[in-house]
Formats: sequence, C-alpha cells, structure tokens
Amino acid sequence: MRRQLEEERTLLQAWSIRGVPLVFPTTESDVFLTALIAAEGERWIYTNGADLALAELGMDLEEVLALVTAVIPRLDEVVIESKNNLDAQVAGWVEPLLNEGQRVIWNHPSMYDARGEQRLGQALISFLLRPCSCKALVVFGKRNRDSPTFTSYRTWVGHDIESRFDCGALLVKKFLHCYGPATRRHFNMWLGSSPAQAARLWQEGESEMEMVKVGSQTRFMLSEDVLSLTCSEDLVRKTHLLSAHDPYLGLQDRQTICSEVRRQRVIWRTVANPGAILSDGEVVGFWKSKKREDFVDVELSLWDGHHLEHDTAEALALHHAGVRGCRLGELSITQ
Repeated sequence: MRRQLEEERTLLQAWSIRGVPLVFPTTESDVFLTALIAAEGERWIYTNGADLALAELGMDLEEVLALVTAVIPRLDEVVIESKNNLDAQVAGWVEPLLNEGQRVIWNHPSMYDARGEQRLGQALISFLLRPCSCKALVVFGKRNRDSPTFTSYRTWVGHDIESRFDCGALLVKKFLHCYGPATRRHFNMWLGSSPAQAARLWQEGESEMEMVKVGSQTRFMLSEDVLSLTCSEDLVRKTHLLSAHDPYLGLQDRQTICSEVRRQRVIWRTVANPGAILSDGEVVGFWKSKKREDFVDVELSLWDGHHLEHDTAEALALHHAGVRGCRLGELSITQ
C-alpha cells in the first residue's frame, strides 16, 4: 500500500467525505474530490465548526475561502511537513491579504485550543483545507516517519485533476454498491454533507437505482446489484478483526450488522472506538490491541451467544501483529 501511495501513486490520500483523510484510487480523484465541491447555497463538508471563528473575524466562509484559494497554489512549489505547519504556513500566506483589524483577530488565540498554542487564523485554515482538498489544491504526500507531508495535487500526481461530468453520480453508485439497500438519509450521513448537497448528488444517481423493501422499510439499491442479494455464496473467510474505522463499519444502517442498540454504542463511539469482531457479516464482539516493544498483545471480547475457536482467534491475532511489524504477545479471549 505504501508503494502504491508513495512510489507508483496509483493510490492517493486526501481529505474527502466527512472531511476524513481518505485513501482512494488516483484515477477516481474526481469521484472523491471534485464531486464534493459545494454548489451555490450548499454548505461545504466539515466547515460547520468554523462559525465561531468566522463570527469573531467578521467575515463569512466564502470570503475567507476565496483568500485561501488565492494563496494555496503556492503548494505547487513546496512540500510542508506536519498538519500544524501546514495550518501555520497557509495562515501566514493569507495574513497580508487582511486589513489591519482583521490581522489582529487572525492572530488571536483560537477558541478551539485550550492550550493556547493555536491562532484563530490557523484554526480557520484547518477547516478550509477540506474545501481546498475538494478543489484538488492540497493532498497528502510521502510520510516522513510518523509525520505526514502536504503538497498540491498537480505537484504530487503530475497533472491537474480530470473531472468527469457524472462524477457525482459515480459517487452515489459507489456508496450504494458498498452499503445498499440504503436511503438518501444514510448517504447524507456517510457523506457528512448538507442535506441539500446530498439530495442533489442522490438525484444525479437515481437513474441507476431502484426501490426495494427491507421488512416494512423502503430502501434503494443499484439495479445491477439486486440479483446478487438473492444469491447465496459461501464466504471465503467467515471471521475478521476489523479496525475501528474499517469501511465496512461505515454502514449507516447499523441495525443490519449489529442488532442491539446497547452493543452498537460499544462499537460506534464519539472517540476511542474499539475494533469489531465480524462473523458471517455480523458484529459479534470487539477487540483491542496494545503494542509493547516488538510485541502486540491482543484482547478479544465476544458477546453472549457467540464463540470463536482458539486456533481461528490466534491466526487472526498473528496476522494483525504481522501487519504491524511485530510478534504476537499475549492473546486473551473473554466472553
């Protein structure tokens, strides 16, 4: 994966849906970037939290975004290491474009940082880097040990982004292929966008979906996928240890894979999510790991009514340790 990201660059990492640093095929950059550009009257993804800083500065989001998009092409010439440095550098580029009063407020301590280390301008840049990413103005570059680097799309990929006219419809199609049967509300939640933007994109993809019934609920699927839901196939591997933010857990209709609400609250938390133990497509427990020197200790917790053979659990834990470049330390299985 690192080779594909950093050498071949057939994979790309950039802020995308929900404002997360997503990894996707470089050839599908328009689907996961430019398709997310907000139309007139739509709120940009991830920017709701910027309102406090905007109010103090006395500017609206589009005004500040225009200033940021005017200076951020300087990334064509530089590579910046660490997110904090990126925020500070872009904030410094914007500052001369502000009037004297705005510059004073721009350098006030940020209300988002209790330690007082972040400036208000840097906080705004952090929010606005997401719209800049949708415009293919900033992407992740090669990691330097544990620190990410950042540059422009043009510099990293070697050319400007190429956008297809139907990239929004393709995004909806990908969502339904992974998570259908689903609703527009599920799509909105997965996207992290305004309802208006989700509705517009959903409409662009409607020609390739059809309505289905799940119990008494109305859902939608890709027409080409309906048949596959009625055909049972043997699973190649029945049990998985999913990481905390595995795409499979991005399913918004959580009842489908974890029927009890109290157990959903264990898997999907605000912060510090555990991993999920998946068996035959259903979440049957959770797991955690802890690294100590060259070893990884793994703790599996299964819910009542579910069982996992020790040999299967050990094989999964060994695989996890290997991926982290470590040996397996202690393995514990609790009910």
